[in-house]
Order: sequence, then C-alpha cells, then structure tokens
Amino acid sequence: MLNLGLLLAQLIVILAATRLAGRVVGFLGQPRVIGEMVAGIALGPSLLGTIAPVTSTTLFPPDRLLPLATLSQLGVLLFMFVVGLRFDPSVLRGRARAAVAISHASIVVPFALGAMIASSVYPSLAGIDRAGNAVALLPFSLFIGAAMSVTAFPVLARILTERGLIGTRLGSVAIACAAVDDVTAWSILAGVVAVARAEDALGVVTIAVLGAATWATLLITVGRRGLVSLERWWTARGGRVEPETVGVAVLFALGSALVTELLGVHALFGAFLAGVVIPRASGLASGLGDRIEAVVATVLLPVFFAFTGLRTEIGLLSGAALWGVCAVLIAAAVGGKLGGSALAARVTGASWSEAIAVGLLLNTRGLMELVVLNVGLELGVISPTLFAMMVLMALVTTAMTSPLLALVLRHSPGLASTGHPEQA
Repeated sequence: MLNLGLLLAQLIVILAATRLAGRVVGFLGQPRVIGEMVAGIALGPSLLGTIAPVTSTTLFPPDRLLPLATLSQLGVLLFMFVVGLRFDPSVLRGRARAAVAISHASIVVPFALGAMIASSVYPSLAGIDRAGNAVALLPFSLFIGAAMSVTAFPVLARILTERGLIGTRLGSVAIACAAVDDVTAWSILAGVVAVARAEDALGVVTIAVLGAATWATLLITVGRRGLVSLERWWTARGGRVEPETVGVAVLFALGSALVTELLGVHALFGAFLAGVVIPRASGLASGLGDRIEAVVATVLLPVFFAFTGLRTEIGLLSGAALWGVCAVLIAAAVGGKLGGSALAARVTGASWSEAIAVGLLLNTRGLMELVVLNVGLELGVISPTLFAMMVLMALVTTAMTSPLLALVLRHSPGLASTGHPEQA
C-alpha cells in the first residue's frame, strides 16, 4: 500500500473508532475524551494487535508510522496553543490566594509521592535515553512527580459546562485552581525536560531555564504589545476570525514552539505561551480558539490518541508485581491529587463537600496526562512498561471524576447553586 493510501486508511479507521467510542461513553455520562483514549489504546497492540495481529501490522506497520507520528505531534502543539488561548487570568480575580494554595497543594503532594515511588521502581522501570544509556535517577524521579501532578484543564472545563457549574462558587474555584495548576505544572515540566536532555546538568539546565524564562518575559511584554496591532487589524475587519488571522496566529504559535525547542525545553511550552499572550478583551483569543479547536479536536487529537495507543502495551504488565506497582501508582495519584487539594480547600474555608468536589475535579488528568507521558517516552525517561501503567492511571483518574462528582452533588445540591464566590 502506498504511503498516502496507508495514511488515509489509518485516518479513516482512527477517526471512525474515536468518534464511535466518544459517543458510546457520552451515553454513560463520561466526557468524550475517555472514549477517544480507550479507542486509541484499542487500536494498538493491547487489543487489535492481540486479537488480529495481521490486520494490526498491515494497517499500522511499525516501520511506516512516521506520517502518523508527525500529525500527532502537530495536533498536540496546536492543542497546547488552544489551551493557552483558553487560559483566562481573570478567573483568579478575587480568589487568587485560595486558588494558589489549593493548586500548589494539588501539585506538591502528588509530586512528592511520585518522586518517592520513583526511587523504588527506578531499577526496573527507568527508560533508556537516545544515546542508549539508562536515564539518571534525578530526571526519572522529577518526571514521575511532574506526571502525577497534572490536571486536565480542558476536560475539567467540559465537565463543569456539561453540569451547569461554570457560574457557581464550586466551578469558579475549580477553574481558578486549574488555571494556576496548568501554569505551574507546565513550568515544572519544562524544567524536568531540560534536566532530562542535559548532559552537563547544571550548565545546560540553567541556560535552558533562563532562556525559557527570558522568552516568556519577551512574549508577555514586547510580544503582547506587538499583538495589539493584530488585534486592531482584526477589529477593523469586523471582528471575524478569517483564514488570514488563523494563519498568522498558527505561525506565531509554531515560531514560539520552535524557540523553546531550540532552547532545550520543549516545543509544547512555547506553543502554550503563545496562546497565553494572545489578546482577550476583544474576543480574539476566544475566536481563534474556536476555529483552531474545531480541526484539532476532530482530526488531529484522535490521531494523537491512536499513536499513544500504538505505544501502549498493556500486555507488558505481566505478573502480580507489576500490577501491584500500577495499583500503587493509581492510589498515590488519586490520594495525592484529590487528598492534597481537598485538604487545602478545606483549610481555605470550603465545606467538606465542596472540598471533595474540588479535589475530584483537579484529579482529572485525561489528555494532558497523555501529552506529558508521550514526552517522557520520547525522551527515554520512562520505559514502555511504566508508560502503560501511567496511561491506565490517566484513564482511571479521568473516568472516576464524573460519577463521583455526581454523587457529591446529589448529597450536596447547594454546590450547584449560583452565587458570587467567597473572596479569598
């Protein structure tokens, strides 16, 4: 089969499978991303490769996956740009202190637990870097901690919208916490990637982190002022997001991604920063997000799910010991993220019901977790076995959010009432 024909066949199967699975889980009250994640895994060696190995190798031959990999990387870059576009600093107004306290607790606790677990599983589950050497304990531990700390901001926002919680105190606090969590977690990941890529850890990491900080500062100051011209031009043309506007925005995102990639951090960080600095007051960021997300969510992200599924081999978890490690990882992820954020929310004045609801929402990992895990696998920080374990962790922590949140809301209906959030 010609390369183009093979790619088209792969896309047809991937898009059909992810859309069908997304609809099925929607009837079960789960966010569509759960079905798309499951469909991606099913197309890989964990299911299709087991029950129909000939079909699997014909459709997804291991030596001819480069076009699919490229599309998946482009999809993730544009997705991170959209996440940046959706990031709204105004949600922190009036509740910044509580949001920072809760979100940092939701990062520090699972990060510490992940780093502790990493030291015990390092000998058997550490990855091999591109030079063929075993990854050092420091980047391995830092990466596991960072991966345990992620919150899926887009999935969280979708759950709140579907349940009509956006205008409530619970929704406002959760969105504010997730916003802080997003920026903090991705900043940590940028540092971890710099450490993992560095041969001279101290020198290279310092240059990478300082370079990324300098680039971020330039974007927030000089870049934001320059984007005002784009906003004026867009407003003068009637405020319609036309192809020219989308083209300029995507070029800006790709350029920023290239800069951070060359700095030794990661292209994803640059794409996210590009989205954050796009002007919001006129609706430009929102309009761009709607246009770009329509293509990314329906075409490119399903490719990413499938490519992740091709890398996920559940069969590698053979034996009680490995399944035990997987269970410990899931328990630590849930206990650290949900427990840490719930306790912090309670300390800042929330009721126990609201604190648990906030913890459940911040425990949602979804797509963001898969993005982080793929970065770790590409860098050789984690092994394919640990990758499979943490993909399962992402599925479990995301799938548990909707039903448990519904249970909390059923017992505390006042959480779904609108009203001005308490000042913090």
